[in-house]
Amino acid sequence: MIVTTSDLFKVAYGKFAVGAYNINNMEQALGLFEGHMKAQAPFIIQISKGARRYAGVKMLENIIRAAEEMYPEAIFAVHLDHGDEQTCYDCVDSGFYSSVMIDASHEPFEENIAITRRVVEYAHAKGVSVEAELGQLGGVEEDIAVDEKDARLTDPDEAKEFVERTGCDSLAVAIGTSHGAYKFKGNQRIYLERLEEIQKRLPGFPLVMHGSSSVPREEVERINAAGGALDPSARGVDPREFAKAVPLGVTKVNIDTDGRLVWMRVHREHFRDHPENFDFRKPGKAFIEAYADFIVEKSRYLLSYGQLETVRQALQQAPASH
Repeated sequence: MIVTTSDLFKVAYGKFAVGAYNINNMEQALGLFEGHMKAQAPFIIQISKGARRYAGVKMLENIIRAAEEMYPEAIFAVHLDHGDEQTCYDCVDSGFYSSVMIDASHEPFEENIAITRRVVEYAHAKGVSVEAELGQLGGVEEDIAVDEKDARLTDPDEAKEFVERTGCDSLAVAIGTSHGAYKFKGNQRIYLERLEEIQKRLPGFPLVMHGSSSVPREEVERINAAGGALDPSARGVDPREFAKAVPLGVTKVNIDTDGRLVWMRVHREHFRDHPENFDFRKPGKAFIEAYADFIVEKSRYLLSYGQLETVRQALQQAPASH
């Protein structure tokens, strides 16, 4: 069942965070649904502009529709990740997306507000939730490329003003995470104290953590052992930090890079160990199983494991909203 992110956040706030995962193909979709059914957890499917170009808008939509029929007990949102203004409008008009993210964080404060407000008004008129972003995460991932010197933490006072003036439903905040596999160097860390200050000014308002893959050392080592050439210094967010962020208002956590690492590790190891194989379905099936296990593990860290029935009951008792 497709619901809005706002519907999920009303249930999750202060109790757990909903995992948001980017998909590009059938195998990722099947692993995502299978894993969340094992974990009995709600989730958010994220589609980036890059994924829309790669697989095609209609192909992605039909993959998700098919998975929804195969897993009728699943409760999830379909979300545009890091959209520009026109892409947000396209997704709202499609009637398929239940949530969009307008990312105008690279614009000056007033322009970010103006763009976000336009998208909010357009999306809310059709019952679609809107995530916005204030502050800038560093790192590189798909269409996102921000030099570390340009990255900046979200200002708590600006966050309050931004939400009040835009009417957005959730806010992605910059608290030290970054996009891609190389998130932290030296003394960099997640600034939970900054998150706490934002929550004080926006009590009860859903906050979002982007760039939150953990980049497990074991995955990097196994990829390299199977012929990869990743920098062994790659490291990400300690997943134990998720539980600390939940009481501070974080209701959505974006995880993309880790899924790519699982994909790469499974395929590199398979073709290393089975050089005679030319049937791509064999590593594809192995990836679906590995990705499902990965999802179960993440759900435990996010505290969303076992929360599906709680969400279902809450949705039955309350009318849907944007």
